[in-house]
Amino acid sequence: MRALIIDTETTDVEEPEVIELAWEWMDRGFDFFGESYCERFKPVKPSTYGALAAHNILPSELELCQPSHVATLPMDVDYLIGHNVDFDWKAMGSPDIRRICTLALARSVWPKLDSHKLGALLYYINGVNEQTRAMLRDAHSAAADVVFCRMLVHELVRETGAKDIHELYKISEEARLPKIMTFGKYKGHPITDVDQGWITWYRKQPDTDPYLLMAFSRYCRR
Repeated sequence: MRALIIDTETTDVEEPEVIELAWEWMDRGFDFFGESYCERFKPVKPSTYGALAAHNILPSELELCQPSHVATLPMDVDYLIGHNVDFDWKAMGSPDIRRICTLALARSVWPKLDSHKLGALLYYINGVNEQTRAMLRDAHSAAADVVFCRMLVHELVRETGAKDIHELYKISEEARLPKIMTFGKYKGHPITDVDQGWITWYRKQPDTDPYLLMAFSRYCRR
């Protein structure tokens, strides 16, 4: 089983084009293969101001790069690992690869933390010190975020007791099932409070969240 820790920087959130792609290989025993990659790409459209504030990659730095549509993942990937991995997965064209979300895992393992952003988690697991601050000066670079995510994976493995990548995947899938509604008339309520009429309506909507649907099936049987 081969897993890829991945991070992207993109032009925007709604219809993202990849302008920076970074990854590292990790084997089933959570060992780093020593093989890593980072490359920038030139998009068709400019980055939004919000995206610029996050990644600070100027258009002039991308002029001589390959076009964004050639950004691809390696072959023979069994799992993608990332912080809010679905965003990177969608930016890469939603390939048929299982995904392990370190954001969902972190929220499940440390529910009382005030923030589950990657930088906040690095302070939590690595300590509030000058070394951590120095590392985070490169935050939001795709290559740096992959390294931070690798550090987080090792801590999550220790906390969850996962024996291999597939077991961590199963734990991640469980963690991704929402327990609290985050939108709509039931926002802030436990999933178990949602009535069958609303669930039936939601199932008919386009772009439904598959994990929310699974949560309804598991927790809202009546």
